[in-house]
Amino acid sequence: MATTSFIAIIDDEADVRRATSSLVRSLGFTAKSFVSAEEFLADADNRSASCIVSDVNMTGMSGIELYLRLQEEKVSRVPFVFITAFAESQVREYIGEHVRVLQKPFHADALAACLDAALKSKGGGSN
Repeated sequence: MATTSFIAIIDDEADVRRATSSLVRSLGFTAKSFVSAEEFLADADNRSASCIVSDVNMTGMSGIELYLRLQEEKVSRVPFVFITAFAESQVREYIGEHVRVLQKPFHADALAACLDAALKSKGGGSN
């Protein structure tokens, strides 16, 4: 298992995955991208992620299903930032008010603010 933390980017759209990973790296973080929630779960290093940035609607397991699965495991409560083309209120119906949700397309400063808040809250509950 890796000892360095990273921001996990999970999106089934290659362009979004590439752009988000590039943005995360430009903010000074290490980024590791995944084409699906299943690919993320199969990765041996997934537990070392400092934060997960995930699309909500993907082929196979959705971002919400991944979030709920990781919350149920209670092994690690990694902060989540959801990115979605759907209305934020629809996502919050499934997850709750405490999650960070960015609507596509989003600005770099909005993602930076979400990552900052998520990483500051790490270990502080269910984010």
